[in-house]
Amino acid sequence: MKSEVKNQITDPWHHSQSWQAYGHQWKFTYCSLTANYTIKNDDSSLILKIPIVETNHFLCPQAWLDHWAKSKEGRSKLKPSQQPEQPSLFSEQGKNNQAQKEPITVEVVDNQPTQSQELTDDEARDRLFLERKVERAFYEAGKALQELRDRRLYRSSHANFESYCLERFGFKRRHPYRLIDAAQVFDNLIEMCPNWTQNENVSEVESHEASEELQMCPNWTQILPTTEYQIRPLTCLDPEQQAEAWTQAVENAGGKVPSHRIVKSIVDQIRERTKIPNPWRVGEVATIIVKDNPDLRGKGGCWAIISEVHDFSCTVKLWDGEYQVRIENLKKLSYETTDKEQKFFRELSDRLRGIFDDRLSKIQLNEVEKPTKDFLAGLGKIDRPYLTELEERLLRVLD
Repeated sequence: MKSEVKNQITDPWHHSQSWQAYGHQWKFTYCSLTANYTIKNDDSSLILKIPIVETNHFLCPQAWLDHWAKSKEGRSKLKPSQQPEQPSLFSEQGKNNQAQKEPITVEVVDNQPTQSQELTDDEARDRLFLERKVERAFYEAGKALQELRDRRLYRSSHANFESYCLERFGFKRRHPYRLIDAAQVFDNLIEMCPNWTQNENVSEVESHEASEELQMCPNWTQILPTTEYQIRPLTCLDPEQQAEAWTQAVENAGGKVPSHRIVKSIVDQIRERTKIPNPWRVGEVATIIVKDNPDLRGKGGCWAIISEVHDFSCTVKLWDGEYQVRIENLKKLSYETTDKEQKFFRELSDRLRGIFDDRLSKIQLNEVEKPTKDFLAGLGKIDRPYLTELEERLLRVLD
């Protein structure tokens, strides 16, 4: 009996198996070391690598293969005789198949809950615990990604965090950072969420085994986000404002988890109410702070020229192009500059950009000479309002 139960709960995505389908003997393998999921046929003429994100969408490898066989790629690689068939009930084959089937017995089930359909107290607590695990999945992902990034645990296989996330998890460039930001917002809400958003009936679940979940959330039934998208608008607010916005959003949603639209509406109202004039002016020189903005990776410490000023952001010129950055991604230079010194930076910016654009007009972006790029990038980070004699000479050669 124990072995039967074990087989029922074994995750089919994490043990090898084989089966016959579409004219082939298929074998599925999972490598725990590299987290690779692979299906191949008997002669290895078809080797299918399954992205890790798709293992969440299919119950088992066989289900994934069935989906693949019906896709455009599957139809192109399987012979016509091997492709999945769906015979019509009115075709000759369909009639024969129907005749060979056992008679179907239809049982009418009463929709009213019966005694067997009701949950015991233990089952109800288990259901709540598992539902919370599903709802907090984005939070766990964000915390894990933050640690992977901060400790650079990707460095043995990838040069940077973005390429690691793309290849390992299928995450596009911005998504990992959004999950990290969402996890930080989630932590803020747990710490500052007011009592009125908490269900009073907490004692029933306090004795549950899920101590880890209870530690993460001070009160088990606190109304908290269930997806990253719901709280994406909150990332632009301070922690205190995040709690205020979330409280109002929950109230507007009738005491339920609010949608992205409701949260964004509340955030827009708070930002308009507490709108602070953009402190920057066109032509000023600022220093770039990356602050979890993937578009600014490698630009930390660069000086920038403000070219346009918006309500909550600025368009700035760097040595290799223009970028739109939020106010919090800019800070004053480490020293006071005169009008003459700011003019020096504006003229230097034009020179560096001219050299870079001239190179790009002749060769592809990825083929710009590394020494040239390194030299321009170095000048883009100087912390003084002048060039040395050697720097000026080299710049004239490139001009």
